[in-house]
Amino acid sequence: MKNATLRQLRVFEAVARHLSFSRAAEELHLTQPAVSTQVKQLADHAGVALFEQLGKKIYLTPAGGDLVRYSRAIIDLFRETEDAMAHHKGISGGKLKVAVISAGDYFFPQLLAEFARHNQGVSLDLTVHNREELLDVLGENLTDLAVMVRPPRDMDTVNEIFAPHPYVIVAAPSHPLAALKRISMSALAREPFVTRERGSDTWNSMHETFGPRLKKLKIAMEIKSTETIKQAVIAGMGVSFLSAHTISLELETRRLVVLDVVGFPAILHWYVVHRRNKRLPPVALAFKQFLLAEGAGLIENITRFKTPETGTKAGARARASS
Repeated sequence: MKNATLRQLRVFEAVARHLSFSRAAEELHLTQPAVSTQVKQLADHAGVALFEQLGKKIYLTPAGGDLVRYSRAIIDLFRETEDAMAHHKGISGGKLKVAVISAGDYFFPQLLAEFARHNQGVSLDLTVHNREELLDVLGENLTDLAVMVRPPRDMDTVNEIFAPHPYVIVAAPSHPLAALKRISMSALAREPFVTRERGSDTWNSMHETFGPRLKKLKIAMEIKSTETIKQAVIAGMGVSFLSAHTISLELETRRLVVLDVVGFPAILHWYVVHRRNKRLPPVALAFKQFLLAEGAGLIENITRFKTPETGTKAGARARASS
């Protein structure tokens, strides 16, 4: 094992966690053959098989089970070393690691760029995930800060609101409801909905927003991609419940319109989250303060969507007039 590398251990740990070479490759932004090569080299160094395949599934061998425990200990120790060194660097020269829920990738790079403009020498590491992946990254201590709509309930974390997060109902400009005002929930329920998949953060926000009325909606399609949903709505395949922070380009070009629905926009919030016992490096502390102080205004400017003061908090529109 003396010739094994940290990279091989990290790749092996990802495969062991997912029990999937393809999912590990996706997480690590590598090709599947590259992942297989790293694991094979590590197995050659160990001199034993680390995985066995039964049918289409792979399983850790007893040796693989032992090695994954030591691999995680080594990775954690190396990460602690990196954090300790980052504290000595201060903000300039520090590495900022941020993981963001997928709806945030429409504006978050610009937030990071603005922070970097005022803090020269900062190295940026941004990753974008669905909710399940983001919780895994946070739980495995793979990021300093996580940005999400719904903080975890089963993790000891510090969760702070830094901006409102409005959700709206969108349609094609030619949709019959596009010209109407004060659309009732009962009228909306007659329209086919194109939605994000169950379990996604957007679906959970939709569930929180509609409450018991969600069961009355006509869910025509569930799609994993916000971009594909927008294209489906533009094509006239239905209406959709989306984050207002994901549609600025389509509103500007009049490819989508926001429907005037009673009780909307639904107002949730953006949270900056970190493990309570996490020793945040100075650059992460500085970025957290930057989000708390300037995040809301910057997001509004970037997305060009001003959250109205009359917006309704999620959950309340289930009681709205029908």
